[in-house]
This record gives sequence, structure tokens and C-alpha cells, in this order.
Amino acid sequence: MHLQIHPEVADALGSGRPVVALESTIISHGLPRPDNLRVAREIEDSVRAGGAVPATIAVVAGIPRIGLDDDALRTVAEDDGVVKVSVRDLGTLVAKGGHGATTVAATSHLAALAGITVFATGGLGGVHRGARDTWDESADLTTLATTPVTVVCAGVKSILDVAATLERLETLNIPVLGYRTHRFPGFYLADSGYALDWRVDSAAEVAAVLRARSALECDGGVLVVNPVAAADELDRTLHDETLAAGLAAADAAAVRGKDVTPFLLEFFHTATAGRSLEVNVALVRSNAELAAAIASALAA
Repeated sequence: MHLQIHPEVADALGSGRPVVALESTIISHGLPRPDNLRVAREIEDSVRAGGAVPATIAVVAGIPRIGLDDDALRTVAEDDGVVKVSVRDLGTLVAKGGHGATTVAATSHLAALAGITVFATGGLGGVHRGARDTWDESADLTTLATTPVTVVCAGVKSILDVAATLERLETLNIPVLGYRTHRFPGFYLADSGYALDWRVDSAAEVAAVLRARSALECDGGVLVVNPVAAADELDRTLHDETLAAGLAAADAAAVRGKDVTPFLLEFFHTATAGRSLEVNVALVRSNAELAAAIASALAA
């Protein structure tokens, strides 16, 4: 089984030019149609504007694709048979020849196989509320602990247990660098209410940290958290009220496991009259631009 690497991505990797991996779950499950296809292209444009080559990752017809042409991107955005795929699902999906949109975990894994070391996404998966009873924790965390990829994100979604997620990141030896902040972002909010130990103020500083880790043979990935701009974040009162109502609705509907996140994202989208979607798009584009700057600094 082989990866199918888009010619533009392959050329950039071969010549040492910066490349940024992008996940595809946001396209198939995180954004509504038909906006998802347009936004996917806009995110790729943000990477290009930052001087790097975008490599959106997905499985199409059983083939892991590193960089998508227009037809493949449209398949991920519009085909009802596209499933959400993590690392544990990759072998089965490939063997069955199906379509899969990759999570942060699966995207990181495939990016590393292709030699891509910088990845931009919206929010990292984490420890779910009530995990003491359900053991519900995203595979993003354990994958990042062993995969040499730098993930640029806006923290974790506030629907998760932020404090528990930060504890797990520490246990798993995953460094968390706040980009121009000492506060851990809360996805829709610039500040989740938790402090960070380390702050970086430029892409060059991130690159210096990554080079030092490589020289010291530190395993695993790095998390660079980039808070949503103050002008773009969701109103805190609206956020808190929507979150409380969404959690109650999920509980009443007995929504569990991997279905919780898409359920609550859709709840936020409806309850905020689309405002949460605007925030989501703004922060992903910002993360894509920062990831491109970091990849460029590493390639310099």
C-alpha cells in the first residue's frame, strides 16, 4: 500500500520547500454544505499566502492522499459515504476501498509518513467531560505523543474537559507553546481560563524550539496554540449559555463517544445563528497562516 502524493506537494518536499498538512474532517463533518468546499479552498489559499504548499489529507477510494486535486476535494466535501477516520480505522478503510476524512490523529500519522512536519487544524481533540466514567479521550493526544508533527491549533473545543486535557498533555510529554500568549485558548474563545508555562512570539522562535528538540532527540509532536483574534471570538455570554444548553441536549438525546463533537458543533451553529461557524473559519485560516510561517522558518 502506498501514499498518493500530489505532484505539487511531492515537488515541494523534494526541493525542501515548506509544506503544511491540513485535515479533512473539518470539510466533511465540521462545516455545512455547500460552505465546506469553499472554505476548504480558502484554507489552502491561506497556506499559500503564507509561502507554503498546502497538503490536505484524506483517503479517497481506499488510497491515502497527501494533497487533493479538485475532484478529490469535492468528493470529501460532497459524498455522503465519507466516514470520519482515525489511525485505528485507516487499515480497514483502505482495505475496503472507502472514502475517509482524516481526524487530527490520522492526518498527523499520514503527514509524518509523507515527511511533512507541520500541520494546521482548528481544535485538538482531548479528554471529554465525564471521562472519569466513560474513559472518553481523543486518540489525537496519544498519537501526538509519538508522532513527530507540530500541530498548530486554537487549543481544544470548550465542549471538552480543558483541565483534564492539559493534564494528559503533560503526562504524555507533549509540549504546549502559546503563540503570543500565556493562556490556553478555548477554540471559540481566546482564553479557556487556564495558564501556560511557555510562550513563543514568532515563527522563528517556534522553529528554534523544534530544532532544539530534534538535536536532543525528543520524541513525539509539539502543540502550538494560537488563540482566535479578539475581534473574531464568540461573545463569552453567548458561548457559555450555548455550551450549557448543548451539553444538556446531548445528554437528553443520549449522544455518546465520537458523535458528541459533531452534535455540539451543529448545536452551536444553530443556536448562534451561524456565528460559531464564522469563528471556526476565522481561527482555522489564522492557524493555516501561522503554520505556513513556521514551515517556512524551518525550511529557511
